[in-house]
Amino acid sequence: GSDSLTFFLQKRGQGKLITIDSAVSKNGSFKMTGEIEYPEMVQLVVLNTPIRTSFYLENSEITITGKLDSIGDAKITGSKTHDEYIAFRNSSKPMNDKYSELVKEYQAARAANDVAKIEQLEKDAEVISKEMTDIQKDFVKNNPASYLTPSLLQGLSYEMEADEIETAINALDTNVAKVPLMQDLKKRITAMKTVAVGQKAPDFTLND
Repeated sequence: GSDSLTFFLQKRGQGKLITIDSAVSKNGSFKMTGEIEYPEMVQLVVLNTPIRTSFYLENSEITITGKLDSIGDAKITGSKTHDEYIAFRNSSKPMNDKYSELVKEYQAARAANDVAKIEQLEKDAEVISKEMTDIQKDFVKNNPASYLTPSLLQGLSYEMEADEIETAINALDTNVAKVPLMQDLKKRITAMKTVAVGQKAPDFTLND
């Protein structure tokens, strides 16, 4: 469904989108070639449109097949990391759907000012949230060589203590631990340790 359209391959970095490569489609197809340091999530974007899809790019032959008007449903094959991402997403779907349903019920309870219902829904949401966190922690623990693990661990890190994050990073495959996400997280661990409970508070200056 595309002809003479420019497709951009982009990734997020330094708070903005960085273009990795581009290609112009001809009779509905195009090709890009290159190498990257490690697998990472990227976007395939059609120039000056909201049309896009996301997938894990890695050094393999990846095929994307689909229709331009429903590119989000395109079939993506050839990326082991993307396969792991889809499998994880599918395993989490029942829990995500359950949480989404709770949000709708919560909004309705707020509109009706049903205090008892609101309190119960908040408790239910906490239980589901913990279960979702446990699913992610299990994946991180059981898949130390997966390049999906760093992004999950980064998200989890906001609920973890410095020692727990450090233990998780140390358990990762050497190559996976080298990705920038994990290097940045190591720097944050150092900062977290200086203000951990029981440490002497560091000097600071405020306007009087």
